[in-house]
Amino acid sequence: MIDNNCIFCKIIKGEIPSAKVYEDGEFVVFKDVEPKAEVHLLAVPKDHFPHLSDLDGERAEVLSHMLAKIPQIAAENGCVGGYRLVINQGEDAGQTVRHLHIHILGGEPLAW
Repeated sequence: MIDNNCIFCKIIKGEIPSAKVYEDGEFVVFKDVEPKAEVHLLAVPKDHFPHLSDLDGERAEVLSHMLAKIPQIAAENGCVGGYRLVINQGEDAGQTVRHLHIHILGGEPLAW
């Protein structure tokens, strides 16, 4: 499902340009326009859903696929010494786009 008002859905459809580094039938990965680390990528499922609580069997399989591919994508994009994954859920956690996405941060030592 696509939400025509969602910025990530518009990126997925090609309506908004992005610096994509990976795409397959299930998800896309592109560079964050406001990076918080030397490497800051966003992994976004093509199916629009806002939260982990919206997972069903099929969406859980997509998330599993994403998590299995992220190590390779991170390494290919400069995260050789490690990386951090972040999923913000809800406004209190800092989620600004209501489309589930995984931040991939690395390329430098990250403070905690």
